[in-house]
Amino acid sequence: MRLAALIVACIPSVYALIYLSSIWDPGSQSVSLPVGLVNLDKGVNYRDSTFNIGFNVVDQLKSQHAFGYLDIASEEHAKSLVQKGELAFAVIIPNDFSANAVPGLESGLGKLVVYASAGNNYESSILATQFSKELGEEVNRTLNEQRWALVISTSAGSQQNVERLREAFDQLRAGAKELASGSAMAEAGGANVQKGALRLQDGVLKLTDGTSQLSNGVRAIEAGLPPVEDVRGLRMGADALAAGHVELEKGIQDLRNGSQRIVKSASAFKSDSANSVFVTSGVSEGVDRFVVSVGQLDDGISQVQQGQEKLSQGAATLSSKVRTLAFGVRDLRANLKSMSTKLPEEAQLEQLRNGSAELGKTTGQLHLGLQRIKEGSNYLYSGIDLMTKELPSGSASIEGSAEGLAHSVTPKVEIVAPVENYGSGFAPNIISIALWLGAGIAVFLIRLRELPDYAKNFSLWAKCFGKATIPAGVVMAQALLILMVVWLVMGITIRHPFLLAWMLVIASFTFLGIVFFLIKTLGDVGKILAMLLLAFQVSASGGVMPVELSGSLYAQISPFLPMTWVIMGIKACMFDAFDGNWIGPMLLTVLWGLAFYLASCYMGQWHFVSRHAVRETVDL
Repeated sequence: MRLAALIVACIPSVYALIYLSSIWDPGSQSVSLPVGLVNLDKGVNYRDSTFNIGFNVVDQLKSQHAFGYLDIASEEHAKSLVQKGELAFAVIIPNDFSANAVPGLESGLGKLVVYASAGNNYESSILATQFSKELGEEVNRTLNEQRWALVISTSAGSQQNVERLREAFDQLRAGAKELASGSAMAEAGGANVQKGALRLQDGVLKLTDGTSQLSNGVRAIEAGLPPVEDVRGLRMGADALAAGHVELEKGIQDLRNGSQRIVKSASAFKSDSANSVFVTSGVSEGVDRFVVSVGQLDDGISQVQQGQEKLSQGAATLSSKVRTLAFGVRDLRANLKSMSTKLPEEAQLEQLRNGSAELGKTTGQLHLGLQRIKEGSNYLYSGIDLMTKELPSGSASIEGSAEGLAHSVTPKVEIVAPVENYGSGFAPNIISIALWLGAGIAVFLIRLRELPDYAKNFSLWAKCFGKATIPAGVVMAQALLILMVVWLVMGITIRHPFLLAWMLVIASFTFLGIVFFLIKTLGDVGKILAMLLLAFQVSASGGVMPVELSGSLYAQISPFLPMTWVIMGIKACMFDAFDGNWIGPMLLTVLWGLAFYLASCYMGQWHFVSRHAVRETVDL
C-alpha cells in the first residue's frame, strides 16, 4: 500500500511533466516544422536595375531559420504535399511577383500565396495565416528599403549627372563657337552662290536660245527628207535592177555557150571542106573568113559577159547601198521625229528662263538668310556661354501610387479542407481523447482479470473475447453517441458521416483492446499506464499544436502511436483532410486493435473464482 500510495502520488506530476514538456517551448522547435518554398519569380528590370524579390524572400526566410524550409520545384507538387500532410503549409511565389510588386502601381498587386490545410491541422493553418501577415509586412518593408536605396542612389548620382551636364555644356559651347565660324563661311559661300546663280541665268538664256534654234533646224531637216513612198520606190527599183542584171547574165552565158558551139561547128566544117575535092577555093576562103568572124563574135560575147558580171556586181552593190540608204532615211526620219518630240517647247523654255530668274532671286534671299544664321549663331554661342555658369537642378521621380509603394505585396492564404471554426478544428483530437477515456471507463465496469471457475476449460479466445463483449458494446454505443453529439447537437459539418461512424467504432474497439491488454497483463498498474499513455498520445499526436513543435522525441514517436492514426482518419472522414486518405489510417487502426486483442489472449493471468464470488465493480 505504501508503494501504491507513492505511485499514485507521482501520477499527477508525471502527467503534468508529459503534457507541459510537449508545449514547453514550441518556438525553439519550429525549425522542425516542414514548410515548402516554391519560387517561380522571373524577376523584373526596373529603372535600369534588376530585381528578383522572390529570390530575396526565399533567401531571407532561410536565413531566419523560423521553420524547416524545403525547396519545391512546382506549385502542384507543393500543394499535393500539403494535402497529404507531409508539409505544414507552403509558400508559393508566382512568376510575375517582382513585376507586380516592385513598381507599386496598385496596392496589393504583388500576390504571395500561403497554402495550408485546416483539416490536416487547424493550428498549422492558424500559424500559416499569422505567418502570411508577418511575411507580407516583412516583404513590404524590404521593398520600401530597396526603393529608398534606389532614391538615395539616384540622388547621389544627380551630382555626377550635373558634372557630366557641365562638361556637355562646355562641349556645346565649343560647338556653338565652331557653328558661328562655320556660319560666317557659309555666308561667304552664299554670296558666291548668288554670283554663280547670276552667271547661270545668263547661260540659261543662251541655252534656251540655242535649243530653240536647234528645234527649228531639226524640224526643217525632217521636212526636207524625201517622202516615204519615194524612198520605198527607190529601194524597190534598185532591187529590180539587181534582179534584171542577174537574168541578163544568165542570157549572156547562154549566148556564149551558143557561140562556142558555132565556133566548134565552123572549125569542123573548115577541116572537112579542106579535105573535100568538091569544095572550091572561093568557098574555102569564105569558110575561113566565117570561122574568123565566129571567133571574133565569141571573143566579143566573152568580153560582154565579163562586163555584165561587173555590171551585175555593181547593180547588187547599188541595191545594197540603196537599201541601206532607204533604211537610213527611215531611221533618220524616226530619230528626227523622236528628237523633235523630246526637244522642249517654247513654253517650257520660257519656264526655264523664268526659273533661272527665280533662282537668282532666291539665292539673294539665301544670302540674306545665311547672314541671319551667322547673327543667330553668335547669339547662340553667347547664350550657351551664359548657361554654363548656372545649371538648373532636377529630381528623379518614382513611378507608382502612394498606396502601391507602401503596400505593394498582399499575401493570399489558400486553405484546403476548410474547417468552420476553432472548435471544429480540434474536434478530432477531443473525440480521440473522449474515446480513450470511454474505453477506460468501460473496462472499469467489470473485474477484468476475474473469471468464474467454470470458465477454466474455455479456450483462450473465448475467455478473452467473452470478457470484452460487454465493454465492446459500451464503447460502440459511446462512439455512436459521440457521432450524434458532434453532428447533430454541435452542428459540425461532416463530409462522410458513414465513414466517420466506422472510424469511431473501430477506434473505440482498438482503444478498448489496448486498455484491456494493459490491465490484464499489469493489473491496476495497467490502469495507471493507460492514463499516462493517454497524456503521452495527446502530446505526441499533435492534439495541442503541430507535433513537430513539441520536440524531437514526440515527433519521432508520433507515427508509432495509435491515436495519431485515429486522429488522421477522423480528419479525413470529417474534412477530407490528408487528400481524403481515410483507408490507410483505418486499416492501421484495425491492425493495432487486432494485435492487442491477440496479445491479451496469450499474455497475463486470469483469476478464477467461484460463481457466487463474482461481484459488481460499480457501487451505485
